[in-house]
Formats: sequence, C-alpha cells, structure tokens
Amino acid sequence: MAIPGIAANAYAATARLVTPGAGIDRTVGDAAAGKSGDFGAMLRDVVNDVAAAGRRSDSQSQAMVAGKANIVDVVTAVAETETAIQSLVSVRDKVIQAYEEIMRMTI
Repeated sequence: MAIPGIAANAYAATARLVTPGAGIDRTVGDAAAGKSGDFGAMLRDVVNDVAAAGRRSDSQSQAMVAGKANIVDVVTAVAETETAIQSLVSVRDKVIQAYEEIMRMTI
C-alpha cells in the first residue's frame, strides 16, 4: 500500500508552503523585518501554487490514461493537490472568521 509515500509527499508539499522564503512565511517574515509585503501578491502566489498543483495532478492523470504514468504518481499528485486545496480553504475560513469578528466590534 502506498499510504506512507503519499503522506510523506503531502507533508513535503505542506512544508514547502510554510518554509522561509516561500508562501505565507516569506511575506510575514519580510513584514516583520521591515520589508514591505504585499498581501495581494502573497495571496496571488498561494493561489497560483494551488493551481499549479492541480495542473500537475491533471497531467499525471492524463499520462496515466495514456499508459505513461504509474498509479502511485497519480495518487500522490492528487493527494498533494487535495492538501493544498484544504490548506487554502482553511486560510480562507480563518480570514472570513476574522472579518466577521472585526465587523462585530463596537466603535
């Protein structure tokens, strides 16, 4: 069964999202260091990374249909895409929750 390999690849993909120099930590770290960070650019980069993971998953699926890919590679690509989408949805939910909390504040 390929579950440990899928899990390892999913964890590696998640680690790439939060390593210094990539994704959210880069912008937060730059802002903390006094460098200007653009939230829109950070968000665009994260969405582009999720879209790229989806494209990799699609290309692996197409290669599998053509008989040029291994099923383990396809499942791994799909699992990585699923992890990236779940992370993005989780961040979206937290942003909405923060917005709603701010809107409930009295001035």
